[in-house]
Amino acid sequence: MQRWRGLEEIPGDWGRSVVTIGSFDGVHRGHQLIIGRAVERARELGLPAVVVTFDPHPREVIRPGSHPAVLAPQARRAELMAGLGVDAVLVLPFTPELSQESPETFVRQVLVDALHARAVVEGPNFRFGHRAAGDVALLAELGRSAGFDVEVVDLQVSGTAGAGEPFSSTLTRRLVEAGDMAGAGEVLGRPHRVEGVVVRGAQRGRELGYPTANVETVPYSAIPADGVYAGWLTADGERMPAAISVGTNPTFDGTARTVEAYAIDRVGLDLYGLHVAVDFLAYLRGMEKFDSIEALLDRMADDVKQARELTDGA
Repeated sequence: MQRWRGLEEIPGDWGRSVVTIGSFDGVHRGHQLIIGRAVERARELGLPAVVVTFDPHPREVIRPGSHPAVLAPQARRAELMAGLGVDAVLVLPFTPELSQESPETFVRQVLVDALHARAVVEGPNFRFGHRAAGDVALLAELGRSAGFDVEVVDLQVSGTAGAGEPFSSTLTRRLVEAGDMAGAGEVLGRPHRVEGVVVRGAQRGRELGYPTANVETVPYSAIPADGVYAGWLTADGERMPAAISVGTNPTFDGTARTVEAYAIDRVGLDLYGLHVAVDFLAYLRGMEKFDSIEALLDRMADDVKQARELTDGA
């Protein structure tokens, strides 16, 4: 899959294509429907499928300090999109200048002049241009003049997780923030993932017999609610069942909020400096302050047992 940052990186001989545009944070099941249909349409026409997305999130440029929690960093999104059959991802740097462009200018510069769109696939709530003035009706109108078709994909609604809400990044963030990993997984179609580099922490886990990877997460990451979770730690391409702690370690009067993952039954791992992924499968319990180290160790043993059982065969 080709990856471009900015219009100038698009090959000069790029031909016609099928395009879909959006932030696509999380590449959840609603996004998968839209992107999947774009890929399907591209195959029907014998053309490449292109996803156009933005960095940073438009909200951060329009209202600095309002950047939403990130469900998946750009590299992870591209990986997921490649798995859906996308041929190219165009990341547009979202600048104050871009935010001021009219819908007509955006369509001409990006869809017509750069990507030579033959068809555009979007969800019903797609908005674009200055002050989100453009919608799918205007996009279709502009497409008729510019020579591309517009197809609107109806989004599915969630089940029990969102009480019938449409799949969305907003819903997913809310579920993650509440620690509802089953619900978030339902919307995403996979466990929620947090990424980052393993750094040295207080090393208390090692002293207690449960050495953990202390993950310095990617900026703006959507971190689940404080508590203990079952999931997986992936490092150097190896996926390992894990018990995961999110919080401040109140038993030791901690103040910094951390994400720590214990790779179950693994000894001698040296992960410092590695970029790793932590996948959250299930919430086990809330964060607690224990009266003694012995009580903490007993509870940690139970946590590991539950995590092992939940991840076995999952």
